Amino acid sequence: MPQYAELGLPLLHAGKVRELYELDERRALMVATDNISAYDVVLSPRILGKGIVLTQLSIWWFEQLSGIVGNHMLSTQVPALVAGRALEVERLDMVPIEAVVRGYLTGSGWAEYQQTRSVTGITLPEGLHDGSRLPEPVFTPARKAVAGAHDENITYREMVEMVGDRLAESIRDLSLALYHRAEQIARERGIILADTKFEFGVRPTDGTVILGDEVLTPDSSRFWDIADWEQGRLHSYDKQYLRDWLVNDSGWDRSSDAPPPPLPAEIVEVTRARYAEAFRTLTGTDLEGKIGS
Repeated sequence: MPQYAELGLPLLHAGKVRELYELDERRALMVATDNISAYDVVLSPRILGKGIVLTQLSIWWFEQLSGIVGNHMLSTQVPALVAGRALEVERLDMVPIEAVVRGYLTGSGWAEYQQTRSVTGITLPEGLHDGSRLPEPVFTPARKAVAGAHDENITYREMVEMVGDRLAESIRDLSLALYHRAEQIARERGIILADTKFEFGVRPTDGTVILGDEVLTPDSSRFWDIADWEQGRLHSYDKQYLRDWLVNDSGWDRSSDAPPPPLPAEIVEVTRARYAEAFRTLTGTDLEGKIGS
């Protein structure tokens, strides 16, 4: 059952975090819930107010990046039930690719590098470590999985085979341009944008490539404190704290079919606070009155 079924709108799609409702043939209502997921599993309990952070930060980034590519946001005027956490958006033909850009080596990229000295077929220099800044940001796409499965890292050539040369090149070039601009903006505010993922759609009427979904949030990006990074520490403003607990301390076996245990209150609160801190540090404004309410 969708969390916001009482909106009374036809449900187009319910993902791990977002619900998409039909407004008409060209418009949809995109609602960010307070769900949090890790390793493609939705965890409990929810992080109260998280959906507001995702939506409001996406709005801010859409404005910062509007000179590079158009986005799907049409209006922030939404029903009162989902005020602050929803957007009226343009309906697009979404491209089944996670457009990942990495400026630093960590996460699945670090795991792959340790085995092959490369990430998605891109050879990297010897001697890198977890948290290393790459010589240049790299575009490392992933194939979006069906519900319940894991996204799969693929090479750029495999992406071309999926979507064609022209669309693949456009998405790669736009992703790198967006990352370069966002990395600069974040750095000016004391935050490192280690990596991020974008999603793009194609406008059915004219084939224009448009930025969709959320953008540059703690759900879709790794944000680090620049002062800590310079001292060799990776203090995250995202859900890495939660991931670390899940892998190292929860006792959960990721390879099993067993669901993960409930998140302890401390993990919930620290995660909530770090999402709010990311928003405050990047935008210079405070959502604390809305987060957790």
